[in-house]
Amino acid sequence: MHYSAIAKILGVLLMLFSTTMIPPIVVSLIYEDGHMQPFLTAMCGIFLTGLLVWLPVFRQTSELRIRDGFIVTVLFWVVLSLSGAVPLYLSEHPHLSLVDAIFESVSGLTTTGATVMTGIDILPKSILWYRQQLQWLGGMGIIVLAVAILPMLGIGGMQLYRAEAPGPVKDNKLTPRITETAKALWYIYVSLTALCALLYWWAGMDAFDAIGHSFATIAIGGFSTHDASIGYFNSPLIEFICIIFMFLAGINFAMHFFAWRRRSVLVYLKDPEFVFYSLILITVSVITVGVLIGTGTYDPFTAIIRGVFEVVSIATTTGFATADFAHWPHLLPFLLFVVAFIGGCAGSTGGGMKVIRVLLIFKQGMREVKRIVHPNAVIQVKLGRKPVPDRVLEAVWGFFSVYMFMFVFMLMGLLATGLDQVTAWSAVGACINNLGPGLGGVALHYGELNEPAKWILCFAMLLGRLEVFTLLILFTPAFWRR
Repeated sequence: MHYSAIAKILGVLLMLFSTTMIPPIVVSLIYEDGHMQPFLTAMCGIFLTGLLVWLPVFRQTSELRIRDGFIVTVLFWVVLSLSGAVPLYLSEHPHLSLVDAIFESVSGLTTTGATVMTGIDILPKSILWYRQQLQWLGGMGIIVLAVAILPMLGIGGMQLYRAEAPGPVKDNKLTPRITETAKALWYIYVSLTALCALLYWWAGMDAFDAIGHSFATIAIGGFSTHDASIGYFNSPLIEFICIIFMFLAGINFAMHFFAWRRRSVLVYLKDPEFVFYSLILITVSVITVGVLIGTGTYDPFTAIIRGVFEVVSIATTTGFATADFAHWPHLLPFLLFVVAFIGGCAGSTGGGMKVIRVLLIFKQGMREVKRIVHPNAVIQVKLGRKPVPDRVLEAVWGFFSVYMFMFVFMLMGLLATGLDQVTAWSAVGACINNLGPGLGGVALHYGELNEPAKWILCFAMLLGRLEVFTLLILFTPAFWRR
């Protein structure tokens, strides 16, 4: 292990993160909300901490190994979550306990969108901005941003990219150099955010709400500057714009890159994951709208707008709301929540197990059915026209089994704290899938949960954001052996 290189990276990234306190300070000055001090204190404290970690090792130059990359990734997400909680903990309004401040910070950075706060409409503007900003920074991953900077420090970033990048295949790069890959991802990310903000503003939001909600939309986070979420605006046009950008943010960003470079939408239509992703959303939307109309829950127009909105919001693990889907009739609450386990595409800002994994599991299952009928046949699993190596299929099944095991273990942990079954399983599902809203006692917020439950859910959010293995591998004896 190159502990000096690890310390150097953490120090630099902490100092960089301290600068993210500047925008909320500016917002506090503009709106004169009197909450500049917590951000000033946090900025100085985080910068000084990073400086103290960096100074003893700043002359060290070494290439990271893969194991070092895993340690940096996990350590940084943990340290970043703790650092992000500082201004929330120091603020007098809202007055959060330590666990609540950390929970809110973890939820923001992992783009989960689960909140312990109520009375959001009357919070200081700087706090509202900060919550949205946390999600935007976490959406694409601070690590992916950092790999564009680390080479200038004499430290390679490929190992970090492999450790943090989502999806079953980690080594695919958009460009030959990892630095250019990170830049390409962020150009797309920033461009989509800016376009989303402009359209929100054009549709009727004020500038503050438009920027804040664009942060959460493209990050697939779900935090809002209002208790009623997107439903606050009561605007079908805003909801339609939100649907479009949630859908786009749930697509593999590599597809956006290639579609832009080739100037063709055929790139999307030729991608099996995109086709399956679209098919899921269309199918579930048709079922949802049909049930809402058939039961007389809404008139047809409202059923279409709210039904499709909630399907896209929950299925992509965004978590925005225009209606309380937890009280919708028949199978709908359970159906929407289960779809969230699929989540967005690999390489998107969405959570869940990722569409590509579910598609491969389905294809592998169909292959086993065919093998029963034709035991001697050689049957390949293909994505499009390309066969999928058995090693990838094994990795996908391994991920699925560990994902389910961890879900069950954390569910039992929440039940042991005294939560009822619906609240417990939906809270774990919402957090490990980085969704946010759940059912039962967490349908609206997580503020009433006990402290042990909140710590377990913080772990669940990190586990989901780091796609299970990146975090769990640190708990295996084999990882630490020389």
